[in-house]
Amino acid sequence: MTTSVLSAFTIERFDVFVFRAPAVPPVQTSFGVMRDRPAVLLRLSDADGHAGWGEIWCNFPTVGAEHRARLALAYGKPVLAGRSWNGPAEAHEELSRRLAVLAIQTGEHGPLHQMVAGIDMALWDLQARRAGLPLWKLLGGEAARPVAVYASGLNPTEPEALALHKRDEGYRAFKLKVGFGAERDLANLRAMRDALGNDAALMVDANQAWDFDEACRAGRRMADFGLGWLEEPMRADQPPARWAALARAQPLRLAGGENLVGLPQFREFIAAEGLAVIQPDLGKWGGFSGCLPVARETLAAGKWYCPHWLGGGIGLVASMHLKTAVGGPGYVEVDANPNPLRSLLAVPDFVLAEGAVTLSDAPGLGVVPDLEAAAEFRVEIPTVGL
Repeated sequence: MTTSVLSAFTIERFDVFVFRAPAVPPVQTSFGVMRDRPAVLLRLSDADGHAGWGEIWCNFPTVGAEHRARLALAYGKPVLAGRSWNGPAEAHEELSRRLAVLAIQTGEHGPLHQMVAGIDMALWDLQARRAGLPLWKLLGGEAARPVAVYASGLNPTEPEALALHKRDEGYRAFKLKVGFGAERDLANLRAMRDALGNDAALMVDANQAWDFDEACRAGRRMADFGLGWLEEPMRADQPPARWAALARAQPLRLAGGENLVGLPQFREFIAAEGLAVIQPDLGKWGGFSGCLPVARETLAAGKWYCPHWLGGGIGLVASMHLKTAVGGPGYVEVDANPNPLRSLLAVPDFVLAEGAVTLSDAPGLGVVPDLEAAAEFRVEIPTVGL
């Protein structure tokens, strides 16, 4: 990390925006269907006129987007605004400390972690813009190296059609949703391989669909498709030893991490045999302050760091900056489904070529949301109680 350019700042404005766009087609998972695409953005402005952007994870339940926005205004803003901070990590630590008891009292661990993560994302963007550096460089990256990406969220209804469309756009790796019954899953895998050929990288995501025994059977029956990994085949709250047992009981490499919380828990899974691919989500827990050490320790352990993201454009670009900074094997996840909030809320300054993206040298995240273009999707935040 380029700590020599970090400078103290004071947050003078704390703005939150909620958006909701129709999901056409709906995004299907083994545990539910997303019929619209929400996004919660933060804009944090300092006394010198710089602004940083962050995004709070809010996919499920989609009705919770406004709630997360209200949490940020009610509990994040009073801690941050009007005080001088030496850097994003200091603010992240203070927010986490101040909200720990509230999380226990309310049972709102997830939404509060997500709110802190989005704030941290915005603070790092702000710090990089203040320094005049691309965020990947502020985080310790030496060069804007190409970062491999994969087309994610391929639904179980004719997934090969969307996969071929994404291949024409330049994608060379793809991830199929599974967990919809053995017959349907296998038929979709055959259709994907027939359409894409054996050279395409292909992964599957079960979204915690199975118990241990069924996950073993699923891994064995999918073994002949040359899969890069099997993601979250069982509940994410199973201990590392159980994941290690699953890794030994079936042939596929296991991936997970979007539902892990805290550096101690990530370290347990990094050290254990089970997960070969670690996938923290910047907007779900940790932001850059938490996920940067996770990424580095994952790579040091010889595993793949592949950031999880299935939301709007700010979080996606942020994930690319962190992957650019740390390098190593693995991919950045890019939702293959149509989502106007991905492009309107962070018009990308990168070009996809042969399955990889190279970021620019623009300061910060290098993108600014087009709030005017996204106005039709904006949702008012209820102010009662704020």
